[in-house]
Amino acid sequence: MKLGFVSAILPDDTYEQVMDLAQKERFSCVELACWPCGKAERRYAGVTHLDVDALTPDRARYYLDYAARRGVAISSLGYYPNTMDADLEKRKACIAHIYKLIDASKLLGINRVTTFIGRDRTKTPEENIELMLEVWKPIVTYAYNEGVEIAIENCPMFYTKDEWPDGTNLATCPYIWNIMFSEMPAPNFGLNYDPSHMLLQGTDYIRPLYDFKDRILHVHLKDIKMSAENIYQYGMFHYPAKFHSPKIIGLGDIDWGKFISALHDIRYNGYVCIEIEDKAFESCREDILTAISISRRYVSNYM
Repeated sequence: MKLGFVSAILPDDTYEQVMDLAQKERFSCVELACWPCGKAERRYAGVTHLDVDALTPDRARYYLDYAARRGVAISSLGYYPNTMDADLEKRKACIAHIYKLIDASKLLGINRVTTFIGRDRTKTPEENIELMLEVWKPIVTYAYNEGVEIAIENCPMFYTKDEWPDGTNLATCPYIWNIMFSEMPAPNFGLNYDPSHMLLQGTDYIRPLYDFKDRILHVHLKDIKMSAENIYQYGMFHYPAKFHSPKIIGLGDIDWGKFISALHDIRYNGYVCIEIEDKAFESCREDILTAISISRRYVSNYM
């Protein structure tokens, strides 16, 4: 396995600064945030460390050469919008950028895009499944023909007021994944698996590694701390989502020894990227760097 981190936690850093940090902290890879340049829609979104709109063959060579000189690979181009937004103009823009990422990933020889399925919150689950197939079948087919993997993260996106009810990402559970992979069986289509999102939903976060081992294309490492008191006070089915808090690795409720052991069991040899969203480590850039460093040292014990 190749250990890295998700660059979105460093919104003000340049591409070069991100890669320099990866080398300094002895990471093997980085998942690069590749949102369209502009204002962030939410925390950890809107970050652009590689601008695909300005990508040329010469620029691609520069990115790759810079990374190679530091011994750091680019694990994926990451972009996590709602590609099934009820607003058709927003949906169209998100889908168009996904296609740009596929082309850029091919040009760079990375051949992987990490993203969300999305969800139309005005539609029923059954209608959303139909919409998913309508939106994603052409994308998956295009990516397959270009030799690019699409790895879908299992995050519910069920946190902020504007994401309730139901969240903005349909692909959160095995029921949906089975439909996805049955209807879109191309081997380039799989999961960017994050165990914290399963614990958030109160379910087994290790079993999916075994049940979907052939679909694990990329892995995120993020911890989460559940609060029994806040579940009692606020519940889990309405805003505000105070029943949990994202934590850096080792400071939450995930059993990382068992999780990494399961990755070894399924012979996963791909990219594993630490994702930092812990508010206790966000007061300044120094705190963020500390969180990245602590997380690397902790998980390295198992890898």
